[in-house]
Amino acid sequence: MDYAKESLRLHGEWKGKIEVTARVPVETKDDLSLAYTPGVAQPCMEIQKDLEKSYELTRRWNLCAVITDGSAVLGLGDIGPEAGMPVMEGKCALFKAFGDVDAIPLCVRSKEVEDIVNTVRLLAGSFGGINLEDISAPRCFEIERRLKECCDIPIFHDDQHGTAIISSAALLNGAKIAGKELDKMRVVVNGAGAAAIACARLFVELGIRRENMVLCDSHGAVTVYREDINPMKREFATTRRITTLAEALHDADVFLGVSKADTLTPEMLRTMSGNPIVMALANPDPEIAYDTAMLSRPDIIFATGRSDYPNQVNNVLGFPYIFRGALDVRATKINEEMKLAAAHALAELTRQPVPAMVLRAYGVEKLEFGRTYLIPKPLDPRLLCTVAPAVARAAVESGVAKKPITDWEAYAESLRKRYQE
Repeated sequence: MDYAKESLRLHGEWKGKIEVTARVPVETKDDLSLAYTPGVAQPCMEIQKDLEKSYELTRRWNLCAVITDGSAVLGLGDIGPEAGMPVMEGKCALFKAFGDVDAIPLCVRSKEVEDIVNTVRLLAGSFGGINLEDISAPRCFEIERRLKECCDIPIFHDDQHGTAIISSAALLNGAKIAGKELDKMRVVVNGAGAAAIACARLFVELGIRRENMVLCDSHGAVTVYREDINPMKREFATTRRITTLAEALHDADVFLGVSKADTLTPEMLRTMSGNPIVMALANPDPEIAYDTAMLSRPDIIFATGRSDYPNQVNNVLGFPYIFRGALDVRATKINEEMKLAAAHALAELTRQPVPAMVLRAYGVEKLEFGRTYLIPKPLDPRLLCTVAPAVARAAVESGVAKKPITDWEAYAESLRKRYQE
């Protein structure tokens, strides 16, 4: 199928991928008086006395804003806020379909940090969480940092943390398959933007030693000897006397690519250690083609960002369920504990037997934990009941939940009912 051509045709038919629907009847005089004036004045006054009531008397408890300035959309780059709208609508559709989270796309006509921060800050009272999307680096770091400082709801830049969580799950399982210990593994991250930095940071939280990690950008290895690197890159600058990606990859155990197509060659791949873990996540074309990689290293543990190859590292495995768990406990933030909990939950789910409905969805007879099944499939319904509770529990245990869950079995059952509905 020509996905580009067919998607354009369908977008013309759909006239948008999301819509607002009423949850209450408005068919009689009493209906109008209860949903709107005069009855609506009473919940307004209750919220005025206690702003937390906005979660109980409105849809705020389940509402997330998807915010972009259109400056880093997919692999298309800076295409502007209006052109980014189809992606944001798609994101909102996935929020609802997989996590039952109501999400609204908001595309901001400014690339100024101050404008974006003020826009989100002023709107935050209407939402339970904020998903930042497709905002270019390094501005995205400052925007997220400042919003976390001034907002009391979760602020989550999915391009950073979603990618980090899913690739961390793949790393955990890849290490298990390769029979290697995280604190002894040598990691090379190719790409030095928002996703790369976030992945590197979470890898360290998992147990990768910072001194065993090398970051590479378009100019080569990021080292302490370079003077052209920003503070985020300097955080991972190596003291090794190397200059190229090829040098960095010699004897490396892991390659994480969040860069561009065809940057990893078969020659480089062959210099890596045994059972190399390679996550070539550039989209639509990975850093090395699937067939080329498999021919170059039969012992490779390989993942891409594409759905037409095994082991798709895709953020849809994370954000719907991370926000579901965060919203359900009214978390004030999504912290490191919650991110790690999501990564471990995803990794552990992969090791469980795969239900028949998932096999049917992908037209396969068998899926078993191993080199070709490293992380769960996006259409696995168990994700909701696995990742969301792990995130919610981590929020409660780390002290950022304003509405802690006490009956976890009842919560799990409520999630199962959500999916069945």
